[in-house]
Amino acid sequence: MFLNEKKVNKLFYHWLYISLVLVFLIIIVGGLTRLTNSGLSITEWELFEGILPPLNENSWISYFDLYKQIPQYKILNSSMTLDEFKIIFYWEYAHRIIARFIGIFFLIPFIYFYFSKKIEKKYLNICFAICVLIILQGIIGWYMVKSGLVADITVSHYRLSTHLSMAIIIISSIYWLIKNFSTKNYVFFFKFSKKNFPFQILIVLIFSQIIIGAFVSGLDAGRIYQTWPLMGENYLPNDLLIIHFKNLIDFDNHSLVQFYHRNLAYIITFYVIILTIYIYKKKFQKLYSALGILIIILITQILLGIFTLVSGLNIYLASLHQITSVLLVFTTLNLYFLRSK
Repeated sequence: MFLNEKKVNKLFYHWLYISLVLVFLIIIVGGLTRLTNSGLSITEWELFEGILPPLNENSWISYFDLYKQIPQYKILNSSMTLDEFKIIFYWEYAHRIIARFIGIFFLIPFIYFYFSKKIEKKYLNICFAICVLIILQGIIGWYMVKSGLVADITVSHYRLSTHLSMAIIIISSIYWLIKNFSTKNYVFFFKFSKKNFPFQILIVLIFSQIIIGAFVSGLDAGRIYQTWPLMGENYLPNDLLIIHFKNLIDFDNHSLVQFYHRNLAYIITFYVIILTIYIYKKKFQKLYSALGILIIILITQILLGIFTLVSGLNIYLASLHQITSVLLVFTTLNLYFLRSK
């Protein structure tokens, strides 16, 4: 009985860990799908169809004809060949196949663990919430794609940001659950207290930066002002006109969005410096190692952001920049977890 329960616990841990890796993978593939402008290549949801890619020439032509009906093809890719279409198709196809696999991989073992009654209910409740979020994420994904099929050449950056934000929430929830389960703790994430507050502020700042980063990606705002540290020849973009307060929250403005993304990075860097001083002044020695890793990842993320910009948005650097943002989330959550438990 005891050995059986121990095996189930081990299986539960490995399931969570593989789920984390799979969500990380789909974030990477999703980012590359966006960077290659492939997300609109499949113009139908195909919840149950589309598991297999086109297997003959007629199927390929059918998918290509559907793509030809949307603005992205008519305005940007009217000279695209069928072979070129296959490239962007496979990016979106991979994205959807991984999404389907994650849904099945998470749901079926969850049902098993639930009925085995060998995993504590407090952990299973979190799994149920994650399962709901995964299903909701699929709906948000299609809602995002729809925004680029009618009157625009790309998806709405607001919907793109929502889709990415949900992915970050899902992967953060799995990571937090792994930390709790592996240490036999149950640290409540939303426990607001004086000791947690400085670390929660950092989480909010990084999450906000990811949202703004999605705006930059969705608007292709990185294609203007590809200089650093100045935007062109000035700190402020010279095409930015602030007359009313609403101009400050105009997240359709490419220059403003890039400006916010840059300066939020500066704010996060400054805040981490203040947090580092605070941790060492209070002698929180158990946080030193986690803090060091966070600082390394943050510096890497900043450098990748700068190099991505000045390189003219090199796709490999841009992808690494997104990957490192997820690692930054992990290191921040790890620091917060160690402080909270």
